Amino acid sequence: MHTATPPAVNITDTTLRDAHQSLIATRLRTEDMVPLAQAIDECGFFSVEAWGGATFDTCIRFLNDDPWERLRSLKAELKHTPIQMLLRGQNLVGYRHYPDDVVDRFVAAAHKNGVDVFRVFDALNDIRNMKRSMEQVKKAGAHLQGAICYTTSPVHSIPSFIEMAQELYALDCDSICIKDMAGLIMPEAARDLITGIKKAVDVKVGLHSHCTSGIAPISYQAAIEAGVDILDTAMSPFSMGTSQPPTESIVASLKGTPRDTGIDLIKLRSVRNICLKIREKYAGLLDPISERVDSDVLIYQLPGGMISNLVSQLKEQDALNRMDEVLAEIPQVRKDLGYPPLVTPTSQIVGSQAVFNVLINGKRYRNVTKEVKDYVRGYYGRTPAPVSDEIRKMIIGDEEVITVRPADLLEPAYAKMKEEAEKAGLIKKEEDILTYILYPAIAPAFLKGERTGEEIPRKQPASTPAPEMPNQMEVEVDGEVFSIRIISVGGSRVEETAATPQQKIPRGDVAGGIKSNMQGMVLKVMVSRGASVKKGDVLVVLEAMKMENPIHSPIDGKVTEIFVDTGDVVSSGDVLLVVQ
Repeated sequence: MHTATPPAVNITDTTLRDAHQSLIATRLRTEDMVPLAQAIDECGFFSVEAWGGATFDTCIRFLNDDPWERLRSLKAELKHTPIQMLLRGQNLVGYRHYPDDVVDRFVAAAHKNGVDVFRVFDALNDIRNMKRSMEQVKKAGAHLQGAICYTTSPVHSIPSFIEMAQELYALDCDSICIKDMAGLIMPEAARDLITGIKKAVDVKVGLHSHCTSGIAPISYQAAIEAGVDILDTAMSPFSMGTSQPPTESIVASLKGTPRDTGIDLIKLRSVRNICLKIREKYAGLLDPISERVDSDVLIYQLPGGMISNLVSQLKEQDALNRMDEVLAEIPQVRKDLGYPPLVTPTSQIVGSQAVFNVLINGKRYRNVTKEVKDYVRGYYGRTPAPVSDEIRKMIIGDEEVITVRPADLLEPAYAKMKEEAEKAGLIKKEEDILTYILYPAIAPAFLKGERTGEEIPRKQPASTPAPEMPNQMEVEVDGEVFSIRIISVGGSRVEETAATPQQKIPRGDVAGGIKSNMQGMVLKVMVSRGASVKKGDVLVVLEAMKMENPIHSPIDGKVTEIFVDTGDVVSSGDVLLVVQ
């Protein structure tokens, strides 16, 4: 039977979002994106993914770069090309569920500021967590792309993904994306899944993958043969490794075929040349681990963006040498938690817990993040497979597991948090309210203008000997001098000399001292000096690897000293407080 040749393949270019998230931990600045966007706009892409994902977090946490201003600046340059964002369903661009009133206002604001295409997904493929944001995208009149998080496990299958595509189509999606965040999809699976979806529903189907395992370009060819409508690619200087296949290569491979993209390679060359200069500028952030093919991903399934982040997080903990142990632990944690697809926030939840299981004396689930507890309680949605009674008891004891849509339990928050932010003098524009709601711990310093963007590390020439690093420095903050001890630089330990008496946070053995078990930022101090505490009470909450890590009291006693304040950065072994 003769079937009509599918039309030209459309290209979504990810250079401005997922590519740099995957390769340089989302550190690309708006000032470098603007000239790139000007050149990209000439190419004729279906869309340009330029917002969402970790860009929002990184902008305010590290770059002192307003994500809303970034969106408006890019919109001014991309006059002919739709801007696409990655939206984490009820999680928006954060790591937890937000109430419906916040979801409604965020989607409306994102569209007003420049987002034309919303790719909406849920980390557990729980469509209940996608519906509200999907409804708001349609209400705004934007293009709604529903995403299926592709993964492999004993409880995931091609028929189950096709069934999910049918559900998404019934909810009025304009297109459907197979989101293969870890680069796991094999050519045959890509062919079967795309063919199956297109047989079941009449809708554009896109494929998003990563080159981590080295298989993505082959699977893209299988997808093209199966009639895929849209492929995600990245400009070659920011492609391959944990990023997407190269835009130029995919475009060239289709030249002169019935599925020719129609994109001019000469125009792409202009974009590529700008990208080469940007890559050179950010070369100090490129880690060889993120750039090479790693077939181990077929075992541990970690997505590209999380691999580069895990590398930097283990460096922070001075534990990069334990990467193999962490990678071996990840599949076990994933199995324990019911085989979630590994994508934000579940990749962070599983990855961070694996780090804790390895670093905290190798004792599994002795230290459990708040997010893992909430996940097991059902606050992230329905797990693909049930969590066993044994693991559940280990993590949350006899607590109840919810079965409703998690956001149904959330009270409206916009008006209350708007008032909070206004009282604190944080609001200069309406979007600042949303920034505060999404990141209440780190947004205040950003909104007050107290943050400075981190410097781009320079790449050390191979022939230049590294300068001898100091192990101690004094820093003045708001008129107060702190003595800072440098423990490691780029993952290498600095030799220590005797600590100075000015050190603010003590280290070593202090009678009754409760120590930090890893590097992190103090999110909350839950007790005051003189307070009586019971064994197991939470004393301090640290933010480590974007997860909340509670520090519990090991005994009944009284808090006699507190050495840390909210916002302090502590290292493993620092004494946080004393309980006697």
